[in-house]
Amino acid sequence: MVRLKIDGRELETAQGNTILDAALEAGIDIPRLCAHPELTPSGGCRLCMVEVSGIQGMQTSCTLEARDGMEVVTVTEEIENHRKITLDGFISDHPLDCVTCDKAGACELQELAYRYDLKETSMHFELGRTLFQDDNPAFLRDHKYCILCGRCVRACSEVVGADALEYADRGFESHIATAFDRPMEESPCVFCGSCVEVCPTAALMTKSRLRKGREWELGKVRSVCTYCGVGCQMEYRTRQVLDAQGKSKTEIVSVNGFPEAPANGVFLCTKGRYGWDYIAKPDRLDMPLIRKDLAFELGITREAWELPGDSPLKVKDARDNFVPVSWDQALDVVADRLAKTVKENGPDSVGGLASARCSNEDNYTFQKLMRSEFGTNNVDHCARLCHASTVAGLAKAFGSGAMTNSIGEVRHADCIFITGSNTSEAHPVIGYEVTRALRKGASLIVVDPRRIPLARKATIHLQAKSGTDIWVFQGMMRVIRDEKLADEEFIKTRTEGFELFASGLEDVTVEEAARVAGVDAEDIRRAARIYAGGIRQEGVSKYGEGRGRSTILYSMGITQRSNGTELVLTLANLAMMCGMIGKESSGVNPLRGQGNVQGACDLGALPNVLPGYQAVTDDALRTTVEKKWGGATIPNKPGLTIVEMMRAAESGDIKAMFIMGENPMISDPNITHVEHSLRTLPFLVVADIFLTETAQLAHVVLPARAALEKVGTFTNTERRVQLSRQVVAAPGEAREDWRIVSEIGKRVAKILGHTDTRWDFRDSADVAEEISLVSPIYGGIVHERLPGDGLNWPCPDKNHPGTPILHVGQFKRGKGAFTPVTPKGPAEMPDEEYPFYLGTGRMLYHYHTGTMSRRTEVLHWKQPKAYVEIHEDDAAEMGIADGKPVVVESRRGSIRAAARVGTTVQRGMVFIPFHFREAAANLLTQDENLDPTAKIPELKVCAVKVTNPAAKKKVAVAS
Repeated sequence: MVRLKIDGRELETAQGNTILDAALEAGIDIPRLCAHPELTPSGGCRLCMVEVSGIQGMQTSCTLEARDGMEVVTVTEEIENHRKITLDGFISDHPLDCVTCDKAGACELQELAYRYDLKETSMHFELGRTLFQDDNPAFLRDHKYCILCGRCVRACSEVVGADALEYADRGFESHIATAFDRPMEESPCVFCGSCVEVCPTAALMTKSRLRKGREWELGKVRSVCTYCGVGCQMEYRTRQVLDAQGKSKTEIVSVNGFPEAPANGVFLCTKGRYGWDYIAKPDRLDMPLIRKDLAFELGITREAWELPGDSPLKVKDARDNFVPVSWDQALDVVADRLAKTVKENGPDSVGGLASARCSNEDNYTFQKLMRSEFGTNNVDHCARLCHASTVAGLAKAFGSGAMTNSIGEVRHADCIFITGSNTSEAHPVIGYEVTRALRKGASLIVVDPRRIPLARKATIHLQAKSGTDIWVFQGMMRVIRDEKLADEEFIKTRTEGFELFASGLEDVTVEEAARVAGVDAEDIRRAARIYAGGIRQEGVSKYGEGRGRSTILYSMGITQRSNGTELVLTLANLAMMCGMIGKESSGVNPLRGQGNVQGACDLGALPNVLPGYQAVTDDALRTTVEKKWGGATIPNKPGLTIVEMMRAAESGDIKAMFIMGENPMISDPNITHVEHSLRTLPFLVVADIFLTETAQLAHVVLPARAALEKVGTFTNTERRVQLSRQVVAAPGEAREDWRIVSEIGKRVAKILGHTDTRWDFRDSADVAEEISLVSPIYGGIVHERLPGDGLNWPCPDKNHPGTPILHVGQFKRGKGAFTPVTPKGPAEMPDEEYPFYLGTGRMLYHYHTGTMSRRTEVLHWKQPKAYVEIHEDDAAEMGIADGKPVVVESRRGSIRAAARVGTTVQRGMVFIPFHFREAAANLLTQDENLDPTAKIPELKVCAVKVTNPAAKKKVAVAS
């Protein structure tokens, strides 16, 4: 620590902090405009000047590092006069229209002008910056308000890494610009709004915020983003408006970051900041619906009707296929049909899909319904299609199948190893952390078949062929073994099975690994040395001398494979081999794709475990839960997974399904088979916020509330349980999912002769309380403990502070287990008929099946249509032009979309995002080859052929 005096007060601050940092820590407010706590200092505004004993003249406190023995004065007559003159200069060419400016009340320049009693300027310069740019639906750029503080430039470069903004021109012509002052859409801008967030004036303003009320008139609600698994906290700005009936309602006008947010601070991605307006779309479900054929059967309607054969992928609005009913009618029908199915066909004739988009309370009640009332473990959710192999692999290696470390540690890592994750698009805020680490000198190793954005900044990009990354990992471990780079002490004291594992590395040489993967053998060696040693590109490690800290970040490029569990085990082997586990800024960190996919797993929405990963096959654990559920009987055999349930529905073994907040008609592999299975079901009930492609096939549709319309907890990718607060009212009669499930539970209990008191929840806090009693890892997590940062599980009791880092000192299973793995490739390889690899995945501007993001103005504007990435050489050979349509066909189906020609993918590979119903990538993917342990289908790799429809037409004419 550094000791110094500021304004006569003796203070301590951390080594490396500036005088401004030290002052702010002590509550001493030094005026500033260019400085921002999340950005590097620039010293540009000159308002933070102070006097330091022994140094001549005033100094910028934001750039001067605090030293032992310094004596600093922040306020003298000379300093204050300097600040007032400087502020006078700022407002001399700044509009003084504060009475109508939307930034009034939040403008930092206005606040300082008030503080220094500047009623008018003494200079009266003519405004030099008059450019007004309204070129996108996200934000405005009004240069007359710009004070050239540079915060936007630094945020875009230092945090986001987009480098879309820079200073242009000189003198009075200086302004912030894109390249050649082109529209933002033609720049590298990713429309995250970070520039808007840090702007101290009205130069950058969110468009939805304009003319919606003064700052002090707006409501503020701290809540959680439920798009991806990062779990950003944010502050929703709201206002009161009148609805069509003249009643007051709350409306969101904008979203800001939250400085104290543990995962993100003030920064958000484009979905978090601009992806909220779907909640107010007119096609929201607002009352229960019964399909017309069932309505006729029940006597609700008088005309016979049959479900049309058109695929939901081709039907935009199917509301005419349903009739609205009351909640009592709908719930009675659902309970009666489900209970009747169980009575007539047995418990396992019913299946349920929970949801990573729903809260912990929703998912807990859902799996409880399936087990305690229907007596089946046939409950699963989309984790089966993304990180089931993570749960299986890491649980075997470490004893716990979750992210080992916290998001905030990434920026301090010395080496970051990213594989199977397009981090800056799928988890943008974690991508920001990587960018920050790189600016500090960290090394970055990327193993990915695509040239993802972060690969352009990588120390080494090992662009392995699709499905061959496991050879790269094995090659790296061979180097680490042969060159004696392993952490022998860690291996000896903390692990088991190393000798058998190490002997298996003889089977793969570095040269062979390089040949199979199509990469350079020397790059494999370099990557191994950098990872094993935690070697930085430059700068000094936060953790001192010796072996640095390396962290592994991975996602579905690893897990969505027929050998996904083995790939996860291989990464665990790599981390343990180098001792990169159980300490800060290290670990094996799976990045969860959806807002509550971690929580849904934690709360037992899986066929083989109860809440808290308590195995259904463990008699003692199962009996304990049965007692807490009032004497329920839980079967002792695991249930069916998603893919298995679809097969069972097709065969007739499953006769009824309850799907809550899932859309398998877009998200599951081999959609043609999924549609046939769902159509075959005698009874299907869906609870959702829109009439999704899946809901169109349901017999009963129940209107649910979006996350912004209810109170509940969500668990992010770092195991942090956070409280999501209600921001707006739900439309019409929409209800919380946990309440819907509880009402069904009460009715089913009465029909089947069970006790219905197990469903007496007053609110979601009651549900969370029961979770704490049933799930040991959530034992201390209840709503009243979650007003701020949240808690990382395991948190066994209400006095426990949570566990940010797993496996410190000891693995959950005792010792970490090395597992020998034999490399193998994808199950379906390209051949003469289908010569291309297909990769599928996410993109920045959309989320999962597009149900929410494609109904959002900014996101839909930025990416309205599907596309197919293809290498420029392959495109040239087939006469495919950028933006022109191509047809991609597999053994299961075909789609048509615009070509995106470039070098992002390798030759012989195409990539398609799966968010678009009109070009649904999962029409192409296969569900035949499952990971034998996790039963996850190989969504990431299959064989396809690509054709140019324009070329076909020409051939037809010529012949």
